Amino acid sequence: MSLLTDRLKYEAIIDRPKLKGPNGSKIIVWTTVNVELWNIIRPMPRNALPPPMGNQLLPNVPNWSWHEYGNRVGFWRHLNALQSRNITATLAINGHVCSTYPRIAEAALEAGWEFMGHGYEQQPQHSLDDEDAEIAAAVEEIKSFTGKQPIGWESPGLTETENTLDLLKKNGIEYVCNWPMDDLPTTIETKNGPMLTLPYPLETNDIVIHIIQHQPANVFYQQCKETFDRLYLESEENIKIMAISMHPYLTGTPHRIGHVEKLYDYINQHDGVIHMTGEEIYHWYKSETKTDYSLIRWIVLAHSRTKSS
Repeated sequence: MSLLTDRLKYEAIIDRPKLKGPNGSKIIVWTTVNVELWNIIRPMPRNALPPPMGNQLLPNVPNWSWHEYGNRVGFWRHLNALQSRNITATLAINGHVCSTYPRIAEAALEAGWEFMGHGYEQQPQHSLDDEDAEIAAAVEEIKSFTGKQPIGWESPGLTETENTLDLLKKNGIEYVCNWPMDDLPTTIETKNGPMLTLPYPLETNDIVIHIIQHQPANVFYQQCKETFDRLYLESEENIKIMAISMHPYLTGTPHRIGHVEKLYDYINQHDGVIHMTGEEIYHWYKSETKTDYSLIRWIVLAHSRTKSS
Protein backbone atom coordinates (compact mmCIF):
# COMPACT_ATOMS: atom_id res chain seq x y z
CA MET A 1 0.00 0.00 0.00
CA SER A 2 1.40 3.38 -0.95
CA LEU A 3 1.58 6.15 1.64
CA LEU A 4 0.55 9.77 1.23
CA THR A 5 4.20 10.71 1.75
CA ASP A 6 5.15 8.63 -1.29
CA ARG A 7 3.78 11.49 -3.39
CA LEU A 8 6.79 13.57 -2.36
CA LYS A 9 10.42 13.39 -3.40
CA TYR A 10 12.90 14.13 -0.62
CA GLU A 11 15.11 17.13 -1.39
CA ALA A 12 17.83 18.42 0.93
CA ILE A 13 17.77 22.21 1.14
CA ILE A 14 21.50 22.33 0.33
CA ASP A 15 20.82 20.56 -2.98
CA ARG A 16 18.08 22.90 -4.16
CA PRO A 17 18.85 25.01 -7.25
CA LYS A 18 19.90 28.61 -6.69
CA LEU A 19 16.97 30.89 -7.43
CA LYS A 20 16.78 34.57 -8.31
CA GLY A 21 14.37 36.58 -6.23
CA PRO A 22 11.94 39.00 -7.86
CA ASN A 23 13.58 42.39 -8.42
CA GLY A 24 16.82 41.12 -6.92
CA SER A 25 15.23 40.34 -3.55
CA LYS A 26 16.93 38.09 -0.98
CA ILE A 27 13.93 37.05 1.07
CA ILE A 28 10.22 36.76 0.31
CA VAL A 29 7.82 37.52 3.17
CA TRP A 30 4.43 35.89 2.79
CA THR A 31 1.67 37.00 5.17
CA THR A 32 -1.53 35.00 5.60
CA VAL A 33 -4.52 36.28 7.56
CA ASN A 34 -7.01 33.52 8.40
CA VAL A 35 -10.70 34.48 8.51
CA GLU A 36 -13.04 31.70 9.52
CA LEU A 37 -16.67 30.86 10.19
CA TRP A 38 -17.18 29.03 13.48
CA ASN A 39 -20.70 27.61 13.34
CA ILE A 40 -22.30 27.89 16.77
CA ILE A 41 -24.22 24.63 16.33
CA ARG A 42 -20.93 22.68 16.42
CA PRO A 43 -18.21 22.30 19.08
CA MET A 44 -15.80 25.21 18.76
CA PRO A 45 -12.48 24.54 16.99
CA ARG A 46 -10.62 26.03 19.97
CA ASN A 47 -11.53 27.25 23.43
CA ALA A 48 -10.28 30.21 25.44
CA LEU A 49 -12.68 29.47 28.29
CA PRO A 50 -12.81 25.80 29.33
CA PRO A 51 -16.35 24.40 29.63
CA PRO A 52 -17.66 24.23 33.20
CA MET A 53 -16.96 20.90 34.94
CA GLY A 54 -15.48 19.57 31.70
CA ASN A 55 -18.83 19.36 29.94
CA GLN A 56 -18.87 20.26 26.22
CA LEU A 57 -22.02 22.35 26.09
CA LEU A 58 -23.80 23.61 22.99
CA PRO A 59 -24.26 26.33 22.03
CA ASN A 60 -20.82 27.41 23.25
CA VAL A 61 -21.54 31.12 23.47
CA PRO A 62 -18.37 32.45 25.20
CA ASN A 63 -15.91 30.70 22.88
CA TRP A 64 -17.93 31.50 19.77
CA SER A 65 -17.81 35.13 20.93
CA TRP A 66 -14.06 34.95 21.55
CA HIS A 67 -13.56 34.10 17.90
CA GLU A 68 -16.25 36.51 16.71
CA TYR A 69 -14.25 39.38 18.22
CA GLY A 70 -11.62 38.72 15.59
CA ASN A 71 -14.10 39.16 12.74
CA ARG A 72 -15.72 42.24 14.27
CA VAL A 73 -12.60 44.01 15.53
CA GLY A 74 -9.32 42.15 15.13
CA PHE A 75 -9.47 41.81 11.36
CA TRP A 76 -9.65 45.58 10.95
CA ARG A 77 -6.51 46.02 13.05
CA HIS A 78 -4.69 43.50 10.85
CA LEU A 79 -5.94 45.22 7.71
CA ASN A 80 -4.79 48.63 8.92
CA ALA A 81 -1.39 47.34 10.09
CA LEU A 82 -0.69 45.78 6.69
CA GLN A 83 -2.23 48.42 4.43
CA SER A 84 -0.43 51.25 6.19
CA ARG A 85 2.84 49.44 5.39
CA ASN A 86 1.89 48.68 1.75
CA ILE A 87 1.77 44.93 2.38
CA THR A 88 -0.63 42.81 0.35
CA ALA A 89 -1.60 39.65 2.21
CA THR A 90 -3.18 36.32 1.38
CA LEU A 91 -6.61 35.87 2.94
CA ALA A 92 -7.12 32.24 3.98
CA ILE A 93 -10.89 32.26 3.97
CA ASN A 94 -13.62 29.76 4.68
CA GLY A 95 -15.71 29.99 1.51
CA HIS A 96 -18.94 30.66 3.42
CA VAL A 97 -17.35 33.79 4.95
CA CYS A 98 -17.91 35.54 1.62
CA SER A 99 -21.68 35.56 2.19
CA THR A 100 -21.72 35.48 6.01
CA TYR A 101 -19.17 38.26 6.57
CA PRO A 102 -19.27 40.13 3.23
CA ARG A 103 -17.88 43.31 4.82
CA ILE A 104 -14.60 41.50 5.53
CA ALA A 105 -14.45 39.90 2.09
CA GLU A 106 -15.17 43.23 0.40
CA ALA A 107 -12.40 44.98 2.34
CA ALA A 108 -9.85 42.27 1.51
CA LEU A 109 -10.85 42.32 -2.15
CA GLU A 110 -10.57 46.11 -2.28
CA ALA A 111 -7.12 45.88 -0.68
CA GLY A 112 -5.98 43.54 -3.45
CA TRP A 113 -5.48 40.54 -1.17
CA GLU A 114 -5.31 37.04 -2.61
CA PHE A 115 -8.24 34.79 -1.63
CA MET A 116 -7.02 31.31 -0.67
CA GLY A 117 -9.45 28.47 0.06
CA HIS A 118 -9.61 27.44 3.71
CA GLY A 119 -12.54 25.03 3.69
CA TYR A 120 -16.21 25.97 3.49
CA GLU A 121 -16.62 26.36 7.25
CA GLN A 122 -14.04 25.72 9.96
CA GLN A 123 -14.04 21.97 10.41
CA PRO A 124 -11.45 19.28 9.60
CA GLN A 125 -11.44 17.54 6.23
CA HIS A 126 -11.91 14.18 7.98
CA SER A 127 -15.31 15.21 9.41
CA LEU A 128 -16.91 16.09 6.06
CA ASP A 129 -19.67 13.85 4.75
CA ASP A 130 -18.83 14.74 1.14
CA GLU A 131 -15.32 16.20 0.92
CA ASP A 132 -15.50 16.77 -2.83
CA ALA A 133 -18.74 18.74 -2.54
CA GLU A 134 -17.42 20.85 0.37
CA ILE A 135 -14.23 21.74 -1.52
CA ALA A 136 -16.23 22.56 -4.65
CA ALA A 137 -18.62 24.75 -2.63
CA ALA A 138 -15.75 26.68 -1.01
CA VAL A 139 -14.01 27.23 -4.35
CA GLU A 140 -17.25 28.27 -6.06
CA GLU A 141 -18.24 30.77 -3.37
CA ILE A 142 -14.80 32.42 -3.51
CA LYS A 143 -14.86 32.43 -7.31
CA SER A 144 -18.37 33.90 -7.38
CA PHE A 145 -17.43 36.66 -4.95
CA THR A 146 -14.06 37.64 -6.42
CA GLY A 147 -14.66 36.75 -10.06
CA LYS A 148 -11.47 34.70 -9.98
CA GLN A 149 -10.61 31.03 -9.48
CA PRO A 150 -8.60 30.58 -6.25
CA ILE A 151 -5.44 28.54 -6.82
CA GLY A 152 -4.30 28.15 -3.18
CA TRP A 153 -5.67 26.05 -0.33
CA GLU A 154 -5.05 25.72 3.40
CA SER A 155 -7.21 23.04 4.99
CA PRO A 156 -8.74 23.87 8.39
CA GLY A 157 -6.14 22.74 10.89
CA LEU A 158 -3.95 21.72 7.91
CA THR A 159 -5.94 18.46 7.81
CA GLU A 160 -5.95 16.10 4.84
CA THR A 161 -7.53 12.77 4.05
CA GLU A 162 -6.01 10.37 1.53
CA ASN A 163 -8.24 12.02 -1.09
CA THR A 164 -7.83 15.72 -0.29
CA LEU A 165 -4.99 16.52 -2.69
CA ASP A 166 -6.68 14.71 -5.58
CA LEU A 167 -9.95 16.55 -4.97
CA LEU A 168 -8.24 19.93 -4.61
CA LYS A 169 -6.44 19.52 -7.92
CA LYS A 170 -9.70 18.40 -9.54
CA ASN A 171 -11.29 21.66 -8.32
CA GLY A 172 -8.60 23.91 -9.79
CA ILE A 173 -6.25 24.28 -6.80
CA GLU A 174 -2.56 24.54 -7.74
CA TYR A 175 -0.79 24.95 -4.39
CA VAL A 176 -1.41 23.84 -0.82
CA CYS A 177 -0.19 24.97 2.60
CA ASN A 178 -0.74 21.78 4.59
CA TRP A 179 2.87 20.54 4.51
CA PRO A 180 5.07 22.90 6.61
CA MET A 181 8.33 21.11 5.84
CA ASP A 182 10.64 23.39 3.83
CA ASP A 183 11.90 26.94 3.28
CA LEU A 184 11.05 26.76 -0.44
CA PRO A 185 8.15 25.37 -2.48
CA THR A 186 8.16 21.67 -3.27
CA THR A 187 6.19 19.47 -5.66
CA ILE A 188 3.62 16.88 -4.60
CA GLU A 189 1.85 14.43 -6.88
CA THR A 190 -1.92 13.92 -7.19
CA LYS A 191 -4.05 11.65 -9.35
CA ASN A 192 -4.95 14.73 -11.39
CA GLY A 193 -1.45 16.10 -11.87
CA PRO A 194 1.24 17.70 -9.69
CA MET A 195 0.79 20.59 -7.26
CA LEU A 196 3.12 22.81 -5.29
CA THR A 197 3.37 22.94 -1.53
CA LEU A 198 4.28 26.38 -0.19
CA PRO A 199 6.23 26.80 3.08
CA TYR A 200 3.33 27.66 5.39
CA PRO A 201 4.57 28.27 8.94
CA LEU A 202 4.11 26.62 12.29
CA GLU A 203 6.81 28.41 14.30
CA THR A 204 5.72 31.86 13.08
CA ASN A 205 2.02 31.13 13.47
CA ASP A 206 0.02 32.84 16.22
CA ILE A 207 -2.04 29.68 16.81
CA VAL A 208 1.08 27.74 17.74
CA ILE A 209 2.70 30.57 19.71
CA HIS A 210 -0.30 31.76 21.71
CA ILE A 211 -2.73 28.81 21.83
CA ILE A 212 -0.51 25.73 21.73
CA GLN A 213 2.59 27.07 23.48
CA HIS A 214 0.72 29.65 25.62
CA GLN A 215 3.44 32.23 25.08
CA PRO A 216 2.99 35.89 26.17
CA ALA A 217 2.19 38.61 23.64
CA ASN A 218 5.78 39.74 23.01
CA VAL A 219 6.94 36.26 21.95
CA PHE A 220 5.18 36.56 18.60
CA TYR A 221 7.46 39.46 17.73
CA GLN A 222 10.56 37.82 19.20
CA GLN A 223 10.07 34.43 17.55
CA CYS A 224 9.24 35.94 14.16
CA LYS A 225 12.16 38.39 14.39
CA GLU A 226 14.66 35.65 15.17
CA THR A 227 13.26 33.52 12.34
CA PHE A 228 13.61 36.44 9.95
CA ASP A 229 17.17 37.16 11.12
CA ARG A 230 18.31 33.59 10.47
CA LEU A 231 16.59 33.30 7.08
CA TYR A 232 17.94 36.70 6.05
CA LEU A 233 21.45 35.55 6.94
CA GLU A 234 21.03 32.29 5.01
CA SER A 235 19.60 34.12 2.01
CA GLU A 236 23.18 34.97 1.05
CA GLU A 237 23.34 31.37 -0.22
CA ASN A 238 19.86 31.10 -1.75
CA ILE A 239 16.59 33.01 -1.57
CA LYS A 240 14.35 32.19 1.39
CA ILE A 241 10.63 32.44 2.02
CA MET A 242 9.42 33.53 5.43
CA ALA A 243 5.73 32.87 5.99
CA ILE A 244 3.75 34.50 8.78
CA SER A 245 0.28 33.29 9.73
CA MET A 246 -2.12 35.37 11.80
CA HIS A 247 -5.67 35.00 13.08
CA PRO A 248 -7.64 38.16 13.93
CA TYR A 249 -9.00 36.79 17.22
CA LEU A 250 -5.42 36.26 18.42
CA THR A 251 -2.95 38.86 17.12
CA GLY A 252 -5.76 41.30 16.34
CA THR A 253 -6.34 41.89 20.04
CA PRO A 254 -5.30 45.16 21.74
CA HIS A 255 -2.37 43.67 23.69
CA ARG A 256 -0.89 41.86 20.66
CA ILE A 257 -1.41 44.08 17.62
CA GLY A 258 1.45 46.38 18.59
CA HIS A 259 3.86 43.45 18.36
CA VAL A 260 2.58 42.73 14.84
CA GLU A 261 3.22 46.33 13.79
CA LYS A 262 6.66 46.28 15.42
CA LEU A 263 7.54 43.09 13.55
CA TYR A 264 6.71 44.44 10.10
CA ASP A 265 8.51 47.71 10.84
CA TYR A 266 11.60 45.68 11.73
CA ILE A 267 11.38 43.51 8.61
CA ASN A 268 10.91 46.51 6.34
CA GLN A 269 14.14 48.12 7.59
CA HIS A 270 16.13 45.52 5.65
CA ASP A 271 17.25 45.67 2.05
CA GLY A 272 16.25 42.89 -0.31
CA VAL A 273 12.87 42.18 1.29
CA ILE A 274 9.83 41.68 -0.91
CA HIS A 275 6.27 40.97 0.26
CA MET A 276 4.33 38.56 -1.94
CA THR A 277 1.07 36.63 -1.88
CA GLY A 278 0.95 32.87 -2.20
CA GLU A 279 -0.30 33.16 -5.77
CA GLU A 280 2.60 35.44 -6.66
CA ILE A 281 5.07 33.01 -5.09
CA TYR A 282 3.51 30.14 -7.03
CA HIS A 283 3.91 31.90 -10.39
CA TRP A 284 7.41 33.17 -9.54
CA TYR A 285 8.61 29.72 -8.52
CA LYS A 286 7.18 27.99 -11.58
CA SER A 287 8.78 30.60 -13.81
CA GLU A 288 12.12 30.54 -12.00
CA THR A 289 12.41 26.74 -11.96
CA LYS A 290 10.67 26.13 -15.30
CA THR A 291 9.28 23.05 -13.62
CA ASP A 292 8.99 19.97 -15.84
CA TYR A 293 5.93 18.42 -14.20
CA SER A 294 5.94 15.36 -16.49
CA LEU A 295 9.44 14.45 -15.28
CA ILE A 296 8.56 15.10 -11.64
CA ARG A 297 5.48 12.89 -11.93
CA TRP A 298 7.58 10.06 -13.36
CA ILE A 299 10.13 10.36 -10.53
CA VAL A 300 7.49 10.43 -7.78
CA LEU A 301 5.54 7.50 -9.21
CA ALA A 302 8.74 5.50 -9.66
CA HIS A 303 9.66 6.25 -6.04
CA SER A 304 6.19 5.12 -4.92
CA ARG A 305 6.42 1.84 -6.84
CA THR A 306 9.86 1.14 -5.37
CA LYS A 307 8.64 1.64 -1.79
CA SER A 308 5.52 -0.52 -2.27
CA SER A 309 7.40 -3.43 -3.83
